[in-house]
Amino acid sequence: MPLLSIITINFNNAEGLKKTIESVISQSFNDFEYIIIDGGSTDGSAEIIKQNNRINYWISEKDKGIYDAMNKGILKSSGNYLLFLNSGDYLCENVLEKVFSETHTEDILYGNMKINWGGNNITDGIMPNKITLEHMVKDTLWHPVSFIKKELFNKFGLYNTDYEIVADYDFFFKNIIVNKSSNVHLNCFITEYNVEGFSSLPTNKVKEKAERLKVIKTYLSNEELNNINYLLVEKKETLFMRVFKRFKKIIESNGYKS
Repeated sequence: MPLLSIITINFNNAEGLKKTIESVISQSFNDFEYIIIDGGSTDGSAEIIKQNNRINYWISEKDKGIYDAMNKGILKSSGNYLLFLNSGDYLCENVLEKVFSETHTEDILYGNMKINWGGNNITDGIMPNKITLEHMVKDTLWHPVSFIKKELFNKFGLYNTDYEIVADYDFFFKNIIVNKSSNVHLNCFITEYNVEGFSSLPTNKVKEKAERLKVIKTYLSNEELNNINYLLVEKKETLFMRVFKRFKKIIESNGYKS
């Protein structure tokens, strides 16, 4: 059983997929399996996958969206921890060696992210040392920097595909805030996330906000909701939310939407 399963989902993003694969196979750490779930791309993505024998499992077929594709990857995985690295995301150089140079027992490990806004404009996205209710109400935990024990999916279920945009947010909220899953902040950069060229994409802020609110209301009592009501008031958009929204828009631009 490998220590880590890396799951990449892709749809018609051959160039991004190629760079993602290169960042994975160039890692000095090798106790991982690599799984690619392609949504039936027609841009040559399958040919790129076939050229690499370090990929342990892959499939190219139509799916029902991003979280359906991720769930397919989860079901095929055998690693202790899972990392979701979508096409276009890049692992930082030899970061897996840094992460797993020591033994971890926590349910979720998470780190920081380099955010490339285009040109030489690169921002350091630093996650907090502790994921609190306040943080999750206002922001989120970034998927591409999170190593999740597969045991959590076995115990509490896969991503809820009823959510089109925030099923990963739902999973983190349920597991960290409600189920009190153990987690630790790794003070290193896990991925570089490139958002260049996507600043003009249309937003889906209303749907996203509605889904996030539905998640919060699902897990919190009326008393708890009253206690955090002030956090739900529209505030100045944070760096976390800006990137979170870009992340969802980029995925949708690659065909993962209903």
